[in-house]
Amino acid sequence: MLTIISDTSPLITLAAVEQLDLLPQLYQELIIPEAVANELAQGQGKPGFRDFRHFAWLNLRQAHNQALVQQLRQSLDPGEAEAIALALELKADYLLIDELLGRKTARRYGIQVIGVIGVIILAKRHGLLPLVKPLIEEMVRVSGFRISPHLVAQVLRSVGE
Repeated sequence: MLTIISDTSPLITLAAVEQLDLLPQLYQELIIPEAVANELAQGQGKPGFRDFRHFAWLNLRQAHNQALVQQLRQSLDPGEAEAIALALELKADYLLIDELLGRKTARRYGIQVIGVIGVIILAKRHGLLPLVKPLIEEMVRVSGFRISPHLVAQVLRSVGE
């Protein structure tokens, strides 16, 4: 079983476009640190808000290395910092994160990263999505997801669209 740790924004993005159910179809378990749970709770009333505490496939864990969390918080938000620390502690297979600085930091620590686009590509390859392009367009429109036209073209080529 793969250990996947998630930051906040991928969960919010997928929820906003009604695709949160892709995660338990692709991964048996997803873990979030407390800071991510707190950030998710602050989203009440916003597009795609879900009470994530009630998802059986989503587990809450606390990052124990608070010295590392504090060090990472010098340049990252609380959710990103705790997610990276927890990924290291649990020797996670992947960290689900979209923010560029967070991804670069995680990679410096040897953590494999995947973002929402990676999840969507994987879902398409597993037959869980018929098309990627409309979903990317909806993510941009509904949740303000940012992606370059060049990357969109690259993704669409990779999934045969």
